[in-house]
Amino acid sequence: MMSEHDVRITVLKKVKTGEVLKDYGASNVEAECPAVKEGAEYISTAGKIPSGFCGWAWADIQRDIAVLAFGGDFPWIKKKGTMISCCTDGLRPVIFKLERV
Repeated sequence: MMSEHDVRITVLKKVKTGEVLKDYGASNVEAECPAVKEGAEYISTAGKIPSGFCGWAWADIQRDIAVLAFGGDFPWIKKKGTMISCCTDGLRPVIFKLERV
């Protein structure tokens, strides 16, 4: 039987897209994602979305969480048990560090 690990999600960077946002975003769209704060940490337990975590970001990163939770690694990442993943909001993307704990 395979054991499932918790995964820590850390908000590394909220990306500002500058001209892309200016050219394509509605006038009421904030320059940075308002859903999370840089440095914030969340824990995914049993592969579930952490309380208070953005559902849109979760939809983008949950497959990477699942790989780590079940003991997998990503060969292009230096540190085993780690992945860098992101939300695909083209106007206000957010980069996350995922770590098996």
